[in-house]
Amino acid sequence: MLTQLTVNNFAIVKFLELDLQPGMTCITGETGAGKSIAIDALGLCLGERAEAAMVRPGNDKTEVSARFLLEDNPQARAWLAGNELESEGECIVRRVVSAEGRSRSYVNGVPVPLTQLRSLGQLLVNVHGQHAHQLLIKPDYQLALLDGYAGHHLLLADVRHHYQHWRQLQNELNRLKAEQQQREARRQLIEYQVQELDEFALQPAEFEVIEEEHQRLANGTELMQECGFCLDLLYDNEETTIAGLLQIAVDRAEGLVNMDARLAPVLGMLNEALIGVQESHSELRGYLDKLELDPERFNELEARLSRAINLARKHHVKPAELAHYHQELASDLAQLNSDEQRLEGMETELADARNAFLQAADALSQSRQRYGAELATLVTASMQELSMTDGRFAIDIKPDANASLSPLGIDRVEFVVSTNPGQPMQPLGKVASGGELSRISLAIVVISARKVATPTLIFDEVDVGISGPTAAVVGRLLRQLGESTQVIVVTHLPQVAGNGHQHMVVSKHTDGKTTETRMSALDSKARLNELARLLGGDQITDNTLANARELLQA
Repeated sequence: MLTQLTVNNFAIVKFLELDLQPGMTCITGETGAGKSIAIDALGLCLGERAEAAMVRPGNDKTEVSARFLLEDNPQARAWLAGNELESEGECIVRRVVSAEGRSRSYVNGVPVPLTQLRSLGQLLVNVHGQHAHQLLIKPDYQLALLDGYAGHHLLLADVRHHYQHWRQLQNELNRLKAEQQQREARRQLIEYQVQELDEFALQPAEFEVIEEEHQRLANGTELMQECGFCLDLLYDNEETTIAGLLQIAVDRAEGLVNMDARLAPVLGMLNEALIGVQESHSELRGYLDKLELDPERFNELEARLSRAINLARKHHVKPAELAHYHQELASDLAQLNSDEQRLEGMETELADARNAFLQAADALSQSRQRYGAELATLVTASMQELSMTDGRFAIDIKPDANASLSPLGIDRVEFVVSTNPGQPMQPLGKVASGGELSRISLAIVVISARKVATPTLIFDEVDVGISGPTAAVVGRLLRQLGESTQVIVVTHLPQVAGNGHQHMVVSKHTDGKTTETRMSALDSKARLNELARLLGGDQITDNTLANARELLQA
């Protein structure tokens, strides 16, 4: 429920703070005073399009905030919890628009994108504008009204899921068929390439290994010569070796340490050097003993290395990347083969998906038939109550599983009406006048609102084209709705305004330089005067006051 609306520098509003109550609140005012301005500001606050012209002239920004109690709105509470914006039992929404047209949105003090703000707004307020009845002749709007009345959220979600799955399969099948010839040509080429690389069977990192071994065998003779030379220098020479010279140095250093203990670190380093030479000699000897010249192995490596280089050049990759490229080609071939296998079984899968969609759509269609008859009965009764004594209303639902497939099901829905005795049922737009459309639209909205979870309903001059006794009936219907739901009504009819639990009036003030719109709640006396003004114009007489008093008492 909307409990407070605060507006700063919006259009011709300088400052406005409204405290709203449960029940039916009526808003009236003179023509041009800006009766709908609070509704427009609330719409901006809940995500409607922002424009720089909304900022009051001479100011740098406009700011609108709205406070809602969520005790009776589990959907909004669940949405806030799911988006980590929950608050204890209430929600504060704020929108700021700069003079340059830039806007910022906040929910419970947290900045949010405009899409999130709109999503939340749909759960907080339901607005029915003065031109809503014009939408009533559109088939899509008629279908939405029926589904809203029936509460088809789960059935529609199921139908939409099956429809999207079926369409995805259909698109995939079309793609696979369109690409079949091109895919086959590529498959034959890759198959030949993979077969060639399979035969060569180069393993990952093998090229680097054989390249290293080839390098070693190619330099085998030089390696033996150089190893022998190093061994001779280190230990094997009969005359002078590095190990022998180090041993002499060690012996001399031991004598020096005996004379001066401070030279002990030098002796330690010389001993380590001698050990290092001995270990190097041992490692080098072991390597040389295992080193073999194998011309046959060298030729094998030479041939494999050359083959790898030639294949890499052929496929425009580096030799070291050939094994990885082989794996990629094999994966591509597997995918192409998989696409062919997929194509073979897709017709059956597509038919199953279509049948699943049709089953879900049929369940939705049957529910629409049931609720359509129920809604038609209620609207007919309401039409007759709204001074259309001979009016009859029906909802024509035609399932067509061949031509009308969509995410909304298989039904073509059309509202038909007869407003005069003996007149056949015909489409709403061909029969009903503007006033009749307005009354029928209002009847449907009021009936549907009893089932809608949104706790705040706003009617912005939906009583256009209605007057006299019919207006009194409309007022009573809205008041009855206000007993269970918060209803805010912008109206110019005293018969409607007199039924409100609360009454607010909009007035325009000017000092010749600036203009300002204000809105204030009326006490009993002020309300009586406002109803008298609506009944008789600016001249309030005893008769108009008496009539106004009768409206309130009724």
